[in-house]
Amino acid sequence: MAIDYKDIGQRIKEKRMEKGFTQEKLSEMIGVGPSHMSHIESGSTVPSFEVFISILNVLGCSADALLCRETDAAKPLLHSWLSELVADCDQTEVKIISDIVIAAKQTLRKNKSIE
Repeated sequence: MAIDYKDIGQRIKEKRMEKGFTQEKLSEMIGVGPSHMSHIESGSTVPSFEVFISILNVLGCSADALLCRETDAAKPLLHSWLSELVADCDQTEVKIISDIVIAAKQTLRKNKSIE
């Protein structure tokens, strides 16, 4: 799957505008030139990891908000639910629960491939 930098740039622009920042203001806040910011938003320039992290921090958003077209909102809730479920367990109980979940997942996938 190819990375759509134009799409990522568009999301950066949308988040920037939600915050009420101009390109000039955002570029100043992350330490790049305005033309560089313009190229990032148009998708013609790929930001370095350092610049990308700065953009995330200034815009106050997660990487998936900029990188993914759609995020599966249920996954964080599920992960939170699972974490809460085992929060009061000791290491042995967590290991047993993990082993059960892994075995159940393998069985489900094995049976799915048989169908």
